[in-house]
Amino acid sequence: MNQQQQLTKYIRITGDRDARFVEFDFAIHDPTLFVELVLPQEAFQHFCEINQVVEMTEEQQAWNDAQEDKWRYGVEPTVLNPAQPHVDQDDHA
Repeated sequence: MNQQQQLTKYIRITGDRDARFVEFDFAIHDPTLFVELVLPQEAFQHFCEINQVVEMTEEQQAWNDAQEDKWRYGVEPTVLNPAQPHVDQDDHA
């Protein structure tokens, strides 16, 4: 078995699961290093099959969300100060 087959490939669906196009995050080996992708439903299903993906756990998703908040808003969640939802500037219109 070669190295490529041993690496876990992760997905996290970030858009509507039943939409015409599937928006998702894809990571290889390290779920904190991912790319954002969009594929039509059928292509997404094929992508998942050939890559033998697993869905990110709730903990992995929460970590990625917290890191995104830290990067985007300068907010680092702690036990005493959990991350709070933020309103993007576009939402103020």
